[in-house]
Amino acid sequence: MKSLKYILIAVVAFAASNTFTSCNKADDTPAGLDSLAHHYYAIYVPNNNTAVTVTKSQTALLKFPVQFYSTFVRDYDAVCKYAVTTAGITTPALRGVDYNIVDKSGTLINSADTTYSIIFPKAIQAMDTIYVKLLNNPATGTRKFEVDILDNRTSQFDVDIFSTACKRPVTIN
Repeated sequence: MKSLKYILIAVVAFAASNTFTSCNKADDTPAGLDSLAHHYYAIYVPNNNTAVTVTKSQTALLKFPVQFYSTFVRDYDAVCKYAVTTAGITTPALRGVDYNIVDKSGTLINSADTTYSIIFPKAIQAMDTIYVKLLNNPATGTRKFEVDILDNRTSQFDVDIFSTACKRPVTIN
């Protein structure tokens, strides 16, 4: 019985010493993969694809916070792309009729299509916001659209998404 105690104490001491020493990082361990050195993520906060329902007469801007993840400072600006889509929606909201994409002061952001950009200077980790202004369209019925964060792959960088936090479905009642 005594020898079993000593063996158990020795095993516990050995395991504890390995636990504490295994946390030491070797000096020659690489900081990351070169192939991912210019790979970033942009996601909605909170980290989900939760739908939003609003009334068409709402005067406050809709705010969709976007987190840009980076651990570097670069000599270029990283660009997060997003788009408004109504694909597959039976009662689509119309840009310029039901809503507009605006800046934080409510000024219209023009787009030749439905794609917009958020620029993160020097690719530094930061938060920004997508703003939507409702236009109080007098038409009856529900209107819907989605604001989707898109992958943006360039020769310099890749701003990627999480599939669990890249869509904001909006229903206007």
